[in-house]
Amino acid sequence: MFEYAPAPESRDVVDIKPSYGLFIGGEFADGTGTSLKTVNPASEEVLAEVAVASADDVDRAVRAAREAFGTWSAMPGSERAKYLFRIARIIQERSRELAVLETLDNGKPIRESRDVDLPLVAAHFFYYAGWADKLRHAGYGADPRPLGVAGQVIPWNFPLLMLAWKIAPALAAGNTVVLKPAETTPLTALLFAEICRQADLPPGVVNIVTGAGETGAALVNHPGVDKVAFTGSTEVGRLIARSVAGTGKKVTLELGGKAANIVFDDAALDQAVEGIVNGIFFNQGHVCCAGSRLLVQESIAEELLDALKRRLGTLRLGDPLDKNTDIGAINSAAQLAKIRELSDLGEAEGAERWSPVCPLPDKGFWFPPTIFTGVAQSHRIAREEVFGPVLSVLTFRTPAEAVEKANNTPFGLSAGVWTEKGSRILWMADRLRAGVVWANTFNKFDPTSPFGGYKESGYGREGGRHGLEAYLDV
Repeated sequence: MFEYAPAPESRDVVDIKPSYGLFIGGEFADGTGTSLKTVNPASEEVLAEVAVASADDVDRAVRAAREAFGTWSAMPGSERAKYLFRIARIIQERSRELAVLETLDNGKPIRESRDVDLPLVAAHFFYYAGWADKLRHAGYGADPRPLGVAGQVIPWNFPLLMLAWKIAPALAAGNTVVLKPAETTPLTALLFAEICRQADLPPGVVNIVTGAGETGAALVNHPGVDKVAFTGSTEVGRLIARSVAGTGKKVTLELGGKAANIVFDDAALDQAVEGIVNGIFFNQGHVCCAGSRLLVQESIAEELLDALKRRLGTLRLGDPLDKNTDIGAINSAAQLAKIRELSDLGEAEGAERWSPVCPLPDKGFWFPPTIFTGVAQSHRIAREEVFGPVLSVLTFRTPAEAVEKANNTPFGLSAGVWTEKGSRILWMADRLRAGVVWANTFNKFDPTSPFGGYKESGYGREGGRHGLEAYLDV
């Protein structure tokens, strides 16, 4: 195999400030709380110091959103659409800058930030801009009304994309927003605040408060918030569900997953291998719907695993800003410790661990792509969300056994089916308890399609016409 010459993306397109405040009422302001440092996970370099919003800061942001709500909600949908279209175009114009910043703050390969995340971010704003003046045709009544102030808490795995998933439908429906990005990846949200100013979005329509768990709790529990939207861990989702119970707040939760990627003996082998790699090693496995459980039909298990291992040997791990990199850095030291803990438990429970020869950089947070075979359904690596580049392999003999094993999980976010038989795909999809079932592909997203799960993967849908419902009083 030939070697790739380094092809680093330039950092010069990004101007990272030494420190950042909060974005409230259309202006950047100092917080009354402490601050935190956000670091580049590939090098452990401190990128910036970011304000931690106190409860008083959150209150200021909610009051600013409430004040802006009257004007924004009364604005004709065609006028709101103009702002969303403008934001979408600015995102496209500044996409290189946003992609580099996302990679620096998150650790994901620039190729993914540039070619996957940013086009989808812009597409979501374009899509919901189109809905802003057509809400009465969305199927939620003749005169659907916005809820008010939406409190939104997003994770660190797709910081800008999750922002778009939350903010675009909320604004299209006439709501105003207070958003809290993850504490390890706040920088693209703060750059988005600059984009809101560049687009002349009315002050207070979008407010961004940075911080950790206490800031998020203050936002979720604020009595002035009418709608809570959260994407993150199931544990935090449970806490949110308990805290808002009985308050009258509308809630959507998009939580964890342990998706089954099911390969039948008639599947196109090379295509399935690419789908498996994309399903679990895309974004270092930091994907809630990652295909972290491979269910392969017993008769082709050995052949498929041999092909998969050969393919993993060609993946390039290293500098996320290098355009040739396939596997970037783990987002944080805490997440790396969790991946290591569950992987060590996998070995202790009797599964066989394999990784390709993969030198790891001296600095930063890194974990090689890893496969576990000999996995039992009772193993923790087969039941718990690792949220890293770790694949558990199980086998099955019949379609009924595949369904039984796939559904043997407390989660229900996604699944994949690989077979040449369309009838089998439909049969499987009808029986799999998953919000999204991909056929002969994996991790494909479109702003026109709803996304969400069952069981401990949360409730509510984001994306598509269905994503508007969460932000309308219906």
